[in-house]
Amino acid sequence: MAKASDSQIEDLNSLREFVIEVMLAMGAWSEEQLTKLTAIDLGVLKRNATQRHGVTRWRRGVTKPSKPEEVEVIDLHPRLISEKWKPYAAWVMHHEFVHALGYTAHDSTFRSLENLWPSQESSQMGASFTEMLRAEKASWLWVCNTCQKEYPRQKPGKGRYQCRICRTVLVDVPKPASQ
Repeated sequence: MAKASDSQIEDLNSLREFVIEVMLAMGAWSEEQLTKLTAIDLGVLKRNATQRHGVTRWRRGVTKPSKPEEVEVIDLHPRLISEKWKPYAAWVMHHEFVHALGYTAHDSTFRSLENLWPSQESSQMGASFTEMLRAEKASWLWVCNTCQKEYPRQKPGKGRYQCRICRTVLVDVPKPASQ
């Protein structure tokens, strides 16, 4: 967990207002439930996180989390706080709010509530966001010599991985410094 700047907190609070407004229009939650989300602290993940885009952190000692009052903080990746990623940031915050409202498992009920988000495009931005983060942090490219697909990674694969497209063993290539 990293310390959010004042401008990041301001942007996160603005995003929260927008997300709660959208969630209210969904009709799945009461105004009382959504009002409780306004009391949750918001923060940012460490900048070098590549897999996690958001997280709901529950208060210590809570064994079966089920309500917003038991949430310590919701953290989003700091790179989401930008104009380019704002639609996806809203979707991620919505996802975390569904957790905060007591749906902790990624089961079918959770997915149906998550899918109420009106923009399907924003929910599908996650793969692009992950690829951008991986590409920035990568020291290696795992390259497929058959289809030329490149997979940016932090460590060499040492011949243990295959291309997702054509199943050819991937070759380790040091990432050029300019990429």
